[in-house]
Amino acid sequence: MHPQLESERFISCHEFIEALNKCHQQQFYKKMFGICNNEKDALTACLKSASLQAKKHHLIKNKEKREKLETKWKQLDDDEDDMILKVILEREQAKKAMEGSLPKD
Repeated sequence: MHPQLESERFISCHEFIEALNKCHQQQFYKKMFGICNNEKDALTACLKSASLQAKKHHLIKNKEKREKLETKWKQLDDDEDDMILKVILEREQAKKAMEGSLPKD
């Protein structure tokens, strides 16, 4: 079974879609006895090729998105680590300042 054969959706397979539709419309018995199988096989091969190209395009696109996302995550992690170290240093400095300002008995 083929997906909905829309010429707009499968521009690269337009000729094969038209050939199969034309064969099916000529005479009903051609469709029933498999006389249009050559057109159907050519269309199947074209749709498979179009599908593989689309998958390849989407894989590349998704890989680029993933790399950008991971870069942002790494940057956030680095920023968070820096922020934690900054807070720890401020606390240590505050402790030292408090110890230095306490009167000695």
